[in-house]
Amino acid sequence: MSASAADFGGLPQEGRLGGRTASHGQPGLVLRGQQIGNGALWLAAFLSGFVIREPAPYELYMLGLLVVWLAFGLKLRREFGPLIICLMLYISGGLASMPLAREFNNALIYTVVTGFLAVTAIFYAAVLAERPDRYRMIEKGYLASSVLVALFGIAGYFHLFPGAGFFTLYERARGTFQDPNVFGPFLALPAVLLIQRMLSASIPRLLLLSIPLGILVLGIFLSFSRGAWIVLIVASAIVYLLALITERNPSRRLRLIVLGALGLLGVIALLGIALSIDSVAEMFQQRAKLVQSYDGARLGRFARYTLGFQMVMERPLGLGALEFNKYFPEDEHNVYLKGFTTYGWLGGTVYLLFIGWTLKRLFPLLFKQRPWTLFLHSVFGVLCAHVILSAIIDTDHWRHVYMLYGIAWGLIAADKLEQRRHGLPPVRRRPVDQAPSRRLRLGGEPVR
Repeated sequence: MSASAADFGGLPQEGRLGGRTASHGQPGLVLRGQQIGNGALWLAAFLSGFVIREPAPYELYMLGLLVVWLAFGLKLRREFGPLIICLMLYISGGLASMPLAREFNNALIYTVVTGFLAVTAIFYAAVLAERPDRYRMIEKGYLASSVLVALFGIAGYFHLFPGAGFFTLYERARGTFQDPNVFGPFLALPAVLLIQRMLSASIPRLLLLSIPLGILVLGIFLSFSRGAWIVLIVASAIVYLLALITERNPSRRLRLIVLGALGLLGVIALLGIALSIDSVAEMFQQRAKLVQSYDGARLGRFARYTLGFQMVMERPLGLGALEFNKYFPEDEHNVYLKGFTTYGWLGGTVYLLFIGWTLKRLFPLLFKQRPWTLFLHSVFGVLCAHVILSAIIDTDHWRHVYMLYGIAWGLIAADKLEQRRHGLPPVRRRPVDQAPSRRLRLGGEPVR
């Protein structure tokens, strides 16, 4: 069996299956291949929500999926070349800093994990570049996973069944994650996708969508992660503003304004109900403080930022992976600082360049008419929110963040490929009386 990377889960009619042309001999196998590929992507997105132990099922599954997809000829296209180049340079910085680590084996494992996550980002970019409609499978798998994960977190917080406390940490919901600060932001993308759907939904569908959205928002709230709250608020605001800006129909724009006002009132009402529970109110009052005691202490989070950047300015190769907490009471809690401490000047600089490059390339796509434009609005909003969040927390090994990178560059590449297929200007021909006697060649091909 032979097929291209884009064809696993989407074999073209020209593809050959068992030596016979699929379109003529075995259309059933084409359909079966598409279903298997789509199911594989759905399961990858679904498993991304279960990371309570490492290696997680997601890692083991993705490792196998990558091998299978490579067997079908995974295409690395120049359209998402910046993603590959930046991630490879980022990892190179980590490899260069590894000898500086006191515990070399731990540093090696950490860098290998970074490399694996980078490969998953490239994988998502590759499969979406050829067929951007595959985003639907990723979206559906992610949504199903997030609702289930949120339910585990909610059940754990309220101790709804024996042993449910396993899904909490420090009296905060963590679901099937190791840390509430990862659990909360993971739920943001599907929550924003549902909010976006509600902006154009009918009343019955709006009520139906409010059920999973309520579960996700409650899960984010009970994580008591200030970062997760920031991600949800910022991403929702970006998506809402994009909907207002891109909507040209006055009546629909008025509807958006009304829905925005009703949504805000609904959030206030839900917050009031939640805060009527004493334990919830007490935890919220504690977590809602902008600056916690461990943030503003002498060697607290903010002080570590300043001291950490001063240290790495004198160390071009950084400190080495997992070395920062040997100089300070805790880790960096800032992915930009970690870029320099763990990956050296090379990695830190490349990471900043990569973030800016990604957002710059995504922005023009927000205003194009594509089947996946609304999905991209949500991805852009959540990615922007994570860029902000990364200044106060370490998102370096968050699996869903690498998935976002891959999705973003996959859609960037898909747009460029679409333009190349249908949007190239026609080749100008010389007038007959001015045409040379010999054939002109453009890029090695005769102009016809």
